[in-house]
Amino acid sequence: MTELRIAAAPISWGVCEVPAWGYVLDADTVLPAMAALGLTATEFGPPGYLPTAPAELRAKLAAHGLTPVGGFLALALHREPSAALATARETAALFAATGAEVLVLAAATGEDGYDARVPLTDHEWRTLIDTAASIADIAAEHGLRTTLHPHVGTHVETEAEVRRFLADSDLDLCLDTGHLAIGGTDPVALARQYPNRIGHIHLKDVRLAIADEVRSGRMEYSRAVREGMYVPLGRGDVDIAALVHAVRAAGYTGWYVLEQDTALNPGDTAAGPDRDTEVSLRHLAEIGAEQASTRI
Repeated sequence: MTELRIAAAPISWGVCEVPAWGYVLDADTVLPAMAALGLTATEFGPPGYLPTAPAELRAKLAAHGLTPVGGFLALALHREPSAALATARETAALFAATGAEVLVLAAATGEDGYDARVPLTDHEWRTLIDTAASIADIAAEHGLRTTLHPHVGTHVETEAEVRRFLADSDLDLCLDTGHLAIGGTDPVALARQYPNRIGHIHLKDVRLAIADEVRSGRMEYSRAVREGMYVPLGRGDVDIAALVHAVRAAGYTGWYVLEQDTALNPGDTAAGPDRDTEVSLRHLAEIGAEQASTRI
């Protein structure tokens, strides 16, 4: 069995698209930090964080030995489809021109941040499903796969919404272990039940006691991140080993993107994110060694 294809994501170093999320380290700090940890691939981070000219973007990543995996695109799929499709078309062209593989789509509310949302009408839900399908077609024209990312504070968050999406759409999921758990879905059980619908993986670990506060509405998502809801792999309550075993047994050969959502304060350096990512990498290495030993 091949080794895990592990990639990084700038959010692990506090780089987020949400206004006032926190202090943002520049790419000339984050990319070398990834490379120093032995990582050789990354997602792009929020729009505009990295260069938008394909040649410049490829050169910037290559300078640190990093290849592009793809990236996250949060769009209000349930309203103004033409605007969402225009953004998706531009994004897909950029991703494809850099050699990326996957467009990770999220059903944004259209408001800033991930702390509140309003339920959709049936018509808005149908629009969301149709717009996502059209974006997948656009991405496919550029040679990209599209996955839908269940995410806190979007319109595919809860277990009921995840299952409704799987029933109503042909798109595969980006299985994000943290966001699924926070939304009330067991990511391991989901992977076992829908092995052929897992198109991409974001690995997070969470403290479920804090996640419960978010799910109940007693704590906003952004505060929960600052309160330490996300922790390095193996330090929280998500069974990462069981998840990896389940998807590999089902034949998954895609990326495992390390994503520990982090919010930094002014003056913070990359040292904390570096330590957390190193812990996560060690945990994945232990899982890989355990799998290898069971095959002997």
